[in-house]
Amino acid sequence: MAAAASELLTGWCLFGLALLAILIFCWVYVRKYQSRRESEVISTITAIFALAVALISSALLPVDIFLVSYMKNPNGTFKDWADANVSRQIEDTVLYGYYTLYSIILFCVFLWIPFVYFYYEEKEEDDGNTCSQMKTAFKYTLGFITICAVLLLIGAFVPLDIPNKKNSTEWEKVKLLFEEFGSSHGLTALSFSISSLTVIGMLAAITYTAYGMSALPLNLIKGTTSAAYERLENTEDIEEVEQRLLRIKSKCRDGRPLSSRDRRTVQQLEERLRTLRRRERHLESIEKSWWTKFCEAIRPLKIVWGVFFIIVALLFTVSLFLSNLDKALHSAGFDSGFIILGTNLTNPLNMLLPVLQTVFPLDYILITTIVMYFIFTSMAGIRNMGIWFFWIRLYKIRRGKTRPQALLFLCMILLLIVLHTSYMIYSLAPQYVMYGSQKYLVQSNKTIDGQTRNVTTFISKVCDADAPEDQCIVTRTYLFLHKFWFFSAAYYFGNWAFIAVFLIGLIVSCCKGKKSVIEGEVDEDDSDMSDDELSVYYR
Repeated sequence: MAAAASELLTGWCLFGLALLAILIFCWVYVRKYQSRRESEVISTITAIFALAVALISSALLPVDIFLVSYMKNPNGTFKDWADANVSRQIEDTVLYGYYTLYSIILFCVFLWIPFVYFYYEEKEEDDGNTCSQMKTAFKYTLGFITICAVLLLIGAFVPLDIPNKKNSTEWEKVKLLFEEFGSSHGLTALSFSISSLTVIGMLAAITYTAYGMSALPLNLIKGTTSAAYERLENTEDIEEVEQRLLRIKSKCRDGRPLSSRDRRTVQQLEERLRTLRRRERHLESIEKSWWTKFCEAIRPLKIVWGVFFIIVALLFTVSLFLSNLDKALHSAGFDSGFIILGTNLTNPLNMLLPVLQTVFPLDYILITTIVMYFIFTSMAGIRNMGIWFFWIRLYKIRRGKTRPQALLFLCMILLLIVLHTSYMIYSLAPQYVMYGSQKYLVQSNKTIDGQTRNVTTFISKVCDADAPEDQCIVTRTYLFLHKFWFFSAAYYFGNWAFIAVFLIGLIVSCCKGKKSVIEGEVDEDDSDMSDDELSVYYR
């Protein structure tokens, strides 16, 4: 029992260190992008907390795998301390962790974040009393609470039984895995709600992460245009606009009024001139900043990182393609959610993770790297595209200039993408997510001199769906992700869409030229007050 406590303590101590690192990262990340002029304490705390909870839920994945793997010896036998009661206690500990984190995520998505968002929307439109703003915000938030209640009710009563088909014998093997998770309606309700959010996260990942995986490395490799060269071009543009304005205004020197067409042209040119002069101020500040000189000095390192990131992106894409192809060829079909029993076509990550898992915490480090990679590529995609609602751009995400509402949207999207990351890791390494490095013993008979004798031996095999229930322990993460077959089917088709968008984004990013050194920093709808925040980054 002391050994069990030691193993449990090791896993949770490393989880605690990851928790501390996550909180520091979230604080730095949110503070980096929030507007210094419009920052709000409540929106900042909300964004940090929501993003941290999502990352913590992902950090629980390797802990889950570590604990089920360390109950067994490398030869496939259970360790002395790993009896049925201890195993169940450890599994319940992880399960309660997921209960807590996923419940907090539902609270953030359907109550806290919408309330804070609508509160600041009302604050901008109405400078009345706080009580009135809170009432209006809560009224809009009731819609989200209703959606959450509907999802929980559907999850509690949705039928899990699959109609019998010709492949029912194969599906029975999958159902045996689900039986271990129990039949609690509270669990299924929570699982259904989280799976619904994960599907939304899948759509966000297809939109932003897939494109960011190609845009981020290629932007690092290509670099940006020179600030001095852009400033020279900008100066020429300013002179050209000023000359056009002088020519048009010279028409009314004798007292004649300008035509309506000329007045519209003058208005457009004056707006263009204001934008060019803002660009001039930004470019001048960047050209003189020490940060620009430092970036130029580490340019070779950026190219190396870009090459590394594109190799990682291609590795992920190939692994995802092979995993999906395996499901297409060998799964039980659509009615089982394309769940595959065993691995027929292996992929690089599925081979690497079980090997690293035997030397804890190497797999923890790799999983953390994968999650952070998805975060950075998602952020690259969001920065390049902005936050859109169909064809309407709602917000721009810019360093040091992101409004409180946009910051909440940003963290909501990242929260949903991180939720989907757990399933992405399963798609990349299904064997690792299901069983870790567990093995089990299989009885066999020795054959000597061509005769079968009653000599019983045991050989160890890697755990798969054919293993006896009492010999291999399935992770709580896997069962939580695959409680409903139709969500698994949606993830399967979403993976194909993810691969397609990545390839399209790769082609588009290759065809695009170098980005401007102030890409996205100056737009025509910005106010001149936005230039007040230049000193934060460029001086």
